[in-house]
Amino acid sequence: MRTDSSPGTLPAREHLPAAAAGTPVLDVVVPVYNEEKDLQPCVRRLHEHLARTFPYPFRITIADNASTDTTPQVAARLETEIPEVTHVRLEQKGRGRALRAVWSASDAPVLAYMDVDLSTDLNALLPLVAPLISGHSDLAIGSRLSRSSRVVRGAKREFISRSYNLILRGSLQARFSDAQCGFKAIRKDVAQVLLPLVEDTGWFFDTEMLVLAERAGLRIHEVPVDWVDDPDSTVHIVRTATDDLKGVWRVGRALATGSLPLDRLARPFGDDPRDREIKDVPTGLARQLVGFCVVGALSTLFYLLLYSLFRSFAGPQTANALALLVSAVANTAANRRLTFGVRGRGGAVRHQAQGLVVFGIGLALTSGSLAALDAATADPAHSTELAVLVAANLAATVLRFLLFRAWVFPERREDGDRRHPEPGPRPTVVAQNPHGTPHGTPYGTAYGSPYGSPGTSAPYDPAWRDSTLHLQPVRPHDSDPRETR
Repeated sequence: MRTDSSPGTLPAREHLPAAAAGTPVLDVVVPVYNEEKDLQPCVRRLHEHLARTFPYPFRITIADNASTDTTPQVAARLETEIPEVTHVRLEQKGRGRALRAVWSASDAPVLAYMDVDLSTDLNALLPLVAPLISGHSDLAIGSRLSRSSRVVRGAKREFISRSYNLILRGSLQARFSDAQCGFKAIRKDVAQVLLPLVEDTGWFFDTEMLVLAERAGLRIHEVPVDWVDDPDSTVHIVRTATDDLKGVWRVGRALATGSLPLDRLARPFGDDPRDREIKDVPTGLARQLVGFCVVGALSTLFYLLLYSLFRSFAGPQTANALALLVSAVANTAANRRLTFGVRGRGGAVRHQAQGLVVFGIGLALTSGSLAALDAATADPAHSTELAVLVAANLAATVLRFLLFRAWVFPERREDGDRRHPEPGPRPTVVAQNPHGTPHGTPYGTAYGSPYGSPGTSAPYDPAWRDSTLHLQPVRPHDSDPRETR
């Protein structure tokens, strides 16, 4: 899995500001491979719909996946005839590769894509992107499996689609309903951080992106769609299904081992009264207390079960030491992930070592309690031993929380060495591409990305400029304020 560095924790979502029009608000990508027949009617229909219904500036980007027919010529002609259309030529196939290339280079704050066959009714496009513009959600997907969706397709594809989503729910605990619908959108600020973590370059790209976003706690908005199956689809079902299952295994293994830095995708609450600072109360204390209590309760039950098991063949001191050692390792790991939100393998050994020191203190408290009980009673009952251990463990638990919070998993210090980087000033939405090229310049020429047109020179620069994007609704009958080439 990819572990590339990323900008860091995402800021709170905000509504995109509305002011002067300029940079497209929405960039709709249409990935194509040998679609010389369907490309032109698709793009013209999509453009007509957006010009008639979408209240913000937009762009349509044709992403040509190494087509071998006349698709590139058709795309070039559409780019010349329609100011809002541009195209990118990739010399390698792969829908995920095309989306990564275009989305990474786009200057629009909202990015979307749809299949060239336009199986999804375009009336769902505005509901799809509206939650991203408003700041309500991070990603949005069209769902053919919603109860209110209307779908026309064969029994074979229906069975495959529902089976695949059941596999995702059972293996990756996915809660979104439809991973494969070719109708999705994402905010640009989220894409900049999320895309470097997505490894697949083919059809599994969508699923991997959604699973990682969901596991990171990002908000995914689902839109019921009307969808009509394309009988001429060129998708190879068996090969695609095999690649998807391989992807499920790879992502599941990465999530199980904690090798993905999903904490970089964490978002704070937005403008919520619960998120306001409360004087003299440490940040996150209430949430950590709840998590610690839950983990502590489960750990105590686990400890008592182990103690009873070990007590059947060992003395009380030995049984207590063994039970406390095993439960301490599990307790440290659970608190590290669930209570203090530390993910990945970094520092795990050090945290366990510090947890064992805390274990030693707990051992001293519980062992001392047992020793005092033995001194007071020659042959204490087993229930009395358990009661004393529960009381001693309560005292050890309070001390354990304080040590965990202040020493093992401390909050970030002012020198920058922190477990969870606090968001700094909220970045503004990009209004200009990295190289200052005029809006509408073909991506391959402007950015020179490895996926662009042959002969490009300028390297892709991920350091986006800090200039505020101002948006203003436009209507079809208004004069067009957008730049043309």
